[in-house]
Amino acid sequence: MERMNVLIFGAGAIGTYIGGSLALAGNRVVFVEQTRAVEELRARGLRLDLTISRGSVFDIQDSSVTFASSLEDALKSSPFDIAIFTLKSFDTAAALDGMKPYAERLPPILGLSNGVDNEPAIAAVLGADKVIAGTVTSSVGRRAVGDIVLERLRGIGVADRHPLSLFITEALNAAGLNAHLIPSADDMKWSKMLTNLPANASAAILDMTAAEVFAHPGLFRLEMRMLRETLAVMRANCLHVVDLPHVPVRALALGTRLPEFVVHPLMLKAVGGGRGSKMPSFHIDLQSGRGRSEVDWLNGAVVRFGEKTGVPTPVNKLLTETLLALTRAEIPLTEFSRQPEKLLSLI
Repeated sequence: MERMNVLIFGAGAIGTYIGGSLALAGNRVVFVEQTRAVEELRARGLRLDLTISRGSVFDIQDSSVTFASSLEDALKSSPFDIAIFTLKSFDTAAALDGMKPYAERLPPILGLSNGVDNEPAIAAVLGADKVIAGTVTSSVGRRAVGDIVLERLRGIGVADRHPLSLFITEALNAAGLNAHLIPSADDMKWSKMLTNLPANASAAILDMTAAEVFAHPGLFRLEMRMLRETLAVMRANCLHVVDLPHVPVRALALGTRLPEFVVHPLMLKAVGGGRGSKMPSFHIDLQSGRGRSEVDWLNGAVVRFGEKTGVPTPVNKLLTETLLALTRAEIPLTEFSRQPEKLLSLI
């Protein structure tokens, strides 16, 4: 393939993995990040531990990768063929404010953030023709700024409704990222969100691992109710569950209809065992003390869409409101710590 010029919003775990992989494949990549992170990235470059996929660790410190502390600086270098948005959902609004003055100069953006509200928000600022929905199912750990480890290679989904969708998918595959075209953007984003929800908010609230959450009978039932609410909201909004790269999402949905004695050990193994001792993203954000959480863009989105279509979502609402209260320090972190019955009593 021809060498591409790629603009990456965010040098977190996903941004570093994808941008670094594209650079290794011969593309020119420019990252936009905060000033402090840019200083570290310029000093050390990128390190990608791709042992499980390519059998090696790669250090990137050449001209194929550059770092900018503002979008204005990034756009000075050259026109870009594609941009990739990898920021947390709670950073989307601020990022869009920074994009507005440069809307005409920006290329189409592949959105890889979790949640279902980011692509519509980007489209409202840049236009629908500038947005390509995507999702990442590979698991990537972050050791430091620009230093990541690929923990599990699954892939990337790209919505197949844009003139550049096939081109982007081929470029991602040339970089070893296992990209797949997915027919419906909305089905893809909601299906990915369905996989993000289990033992995420509850684990953060209770300060428990996913395995501990699913091992507790009462919490397991709470998680199943939460997933059934989400599926009901999807049906009411004419959305379909679809499998994602190496993630059988339809099997997860099917599990919500099976008897508890059948599905409980399967879910405990799939969700609890799959994550091991690694805490979910909501827990990491909560414990960081930065006062921000993506729960309002995941469980909260289920509540908002449910309200529009008359579908009750009491479990998602409880998890959203409780985690937001903890995040905003309206209640202490110890309020529900390792106290499942106290949380369950609120339902």
